[in-house]
Amino acid sequence: MNDAASSGGSDDQRLTPRASSGPEGPGARPSDGLRASDADRERVAEQLRDALAEGRLDMEEFEERLDATYKARTYGELTPITRDLPGQGAMAPPSVSMVKEPAEQGSWAGRIVGGEGSSTWGVAVMSGFERKGRWTMPRQFNSFAFWGGGVIDLREANFADREVTVNCVAIMGGMQVIVPPGVEVEVRGIGIMGGFDHREEGVPGDPGAPRVIVTGFAFWGGVGVERKLSKAERQRLKEARRQERLERREARKELRASPHDHPYDLRDVHREAMEQVRDALDDHREARREEREARREERDRRRRRDY
Repeated sequence: MNDAASSGGSDDQRLTPRASSGPEGPGARPSDGLRASDADRERVAEQLRDALAEGRLDMEEFEERLDATYKARTYGELTPITRDLPGQGAMAPPSVSMVKEPAEQGSWAGRIVGGEGSSTWGVAVMSGFERKGRWTMPRQFNSFAFWGGGVIDLREANFADREVTVNCVAIMGGMQVIVPPGVEVEVRGIGIMGGFDHREEGVPGDPGAPRVIVTGFAFWGGVGVERKLSKAERQRLKEARRQERLERREARKELRASPHDHPYDLRDVHREAMEQVRDALDDHREARREEREARREERDRRRRRDY
């Protein structure tokens, strides 16, 4: 790609952004270093599919940019992918406020319920435990694993307070803490011949969202922290994409059914072919996403069983 750019050929218009750890240069915005969500990546992918159908991108450029989209982790990595395409406003990153805002009324306010929590501890000795689904996370949840594994899943949980602590002690075992998008995470654990996962640390939370502190001790063990959508939210996004594909197919049928009102020439044939390619790519990507999720869940189950 770099050779093509230096030679001045047609490939110099292609844009394959390089991953970066944060905003660089004087023109970088503070929001460029923020983590992008799955919904953000889907919006960029949809813009690329529109550009393919309209003939703005060829298939090779489309595949390059789509691959870069699903590898992107921050807004700074997503923004250049569609910079030379119309509709750039669809991928506007959120503004970064330096002022602490009051909690907004909405879903997060409804999930911070107070009280003592429905479960306050979990123990796995050559076995495993799970806290998932609809439950109330207490102000502090204590967990212990020895030759075992545990899962503390907060994606559908309510919270007893705006700041909660997950205390993990893993000795030759493992813990997995799963938080929903929008929750701020801070990791303070200590590992000896083991470790704590810090990848989700430093991502700003939504206004009014709870803050999760992961602390504890790991010896020949590990504590992972992962940010994932709930199954209900993934299903909602999947259904929205399916409905969008159905609407596009219906629109094409109407176009074919009214040739007198809409002259059907070679451009229409090309546009319909590109739409069919886009639908096939959507179906393929959805199948790959489901396969990856199934493999990840199976891998997590085997890991917990092996501990």
